[in-house]
Amino acid sequence: MLEYNEITERKYIILDGEPWEVLSSHVFRKQQRKPVNATKLKNMLTGRVTEHSFHVSDKAEEADISTRKIKYLYTGKGEYWFCEEKDPAKRFKLEEEMLGPQMRFLKPNSIVDALIFTDEDNEDNGGKIIGVKVPITVDLKVTEAFDAVKGDTATGGSKVVTLETGVTINVPLFVKEGDTVRINTENAEYRERVS
Repeated sequence: MLEYNEITERKYIILDGEPWEVLSSHVFRKQQRKPVNATKLKNMLTGRVTEHSFHVSDKAEEADISTRKIKYLYTGKGEYWFCEEKDPAKRFKLEEEMLGPQMRFLKPNSIVDALIFTDEDNEDNGGKIIGVKVPITVDLKVTEAFDAVKGDTATGGSKVVTLETGVTINVPLFVKEGDTVRINTENAEYRERVS
């Protein structure tokens, strides 16, 4: 069991019988009152995000989340298709709502970690995939970039480029078509050009 102040970012907890990921947490004290942990939680089954406050007397059970390597195959009609890492015949799909916006940075045939929730009340099910852990940084090739226009630096010196996965992001003016760039998948920001 986790105490109220141990419920921090990137932890998985059980709340009302469902697994939740802690997106943010902030412990604070209002005037003469007892401390409170204000958290933002994401339901791992539905993708719904909500805010919840944990008080000093509250405790939360840590969710039994394990990982397994799977291979991302392709996307079609809002469905993301995967297969087992060693067995391409075992294919399955996951819904877009479950996975989140980070999936748009994955290239086909990328190996990722599947998050598997094992329900202690129903242990014979072997666990259910409730999400995918995308790497924090990925290297992607720029497929479309317009040349910088003279005098364009007055707006901060950035331009929009298209990456090999079809995503558009802002990058510095010196990035050209064919360059490989490192992207932070959590905030969709350019990190650096990779040589």
